[in-house]
Amino acid sequence: MMKMIIPSNQRSLEIDLSENLLKTNEQLARENRSLLDRHGIFAVDILGSVGSGKTTLVQQLVLKLKSRRRIASIAGDLTTTIDADRIRSAGADVVQINTGGECHLDANIVGQALGKMDLAALDILLIENVGNLICPAEFPVGAHRRMVVVSTSEGPYMVVKHPYIFMDAGVLAVNKKDLAGIMEVDIEKLKQDALAVKPGMKVVFTNGRTGEGVDDLIAALELPEA
Repeated sequence: MMKMIIPSNQRSLEIDLSENLLKTNEQLARENRSLLDRHGIFAVDILGSVGSGKTTLVQQLVLKLKSRRRIASIAGDLTTTIDADRIRSAGADVVQINTGGECHLDANIVGQALGKMDLAALDILLIENVGNLICPAEFPVGAHRRMVVVSTSEGPYMVVKHPYIFMDAGVLAVNKKDLAGIMEVDIEKLKQDALAVKPGMKVVFTNGRTGEGVDDLIAALELPEA
């Protein structure tokens, strides 16, 4: 199994203004996408708050897909390897990125991680971004699909309070559906809130602990056929 700790400051970019930062990131994201396409790898950028269930859903996706697809993950976190270890235990190779104080992954650091992977041996790459619904919005990393995870335990207003993260997302997983009643959250209202922000977004209701809805999630991601 692959494991590597990559500090976010390993590669220095000379950038003066935030506009240049975003443009530089977009260029690096295009380079990442081109690299992935050359190797026939389909990448998913997975976004969501801390505790929404991103890692649990990644584990479930790995368990469902690993028998027929060659799958790996990039796990972004501030410090620990806890999430990477959990994904690795499900059967995927993992590159761990510790960002220190940075609240999101960017195309630069994801590109470094790609350089450490055996891309010829992969079909699917799941990129678990740092737990945050704000910072990652403006920083594409070159993935083919963006998936946002919100959980019913976060309350009924996660979509309306953080609309920008959904504008570039193709899939929403409303996780912990089993807790909706206890939390007094209307999951259909969450779906309608998301569709108001991003018409055409595919919304799936999941329970990461049991795997309920994961097959629907795989269909929504439109992964290429093996």
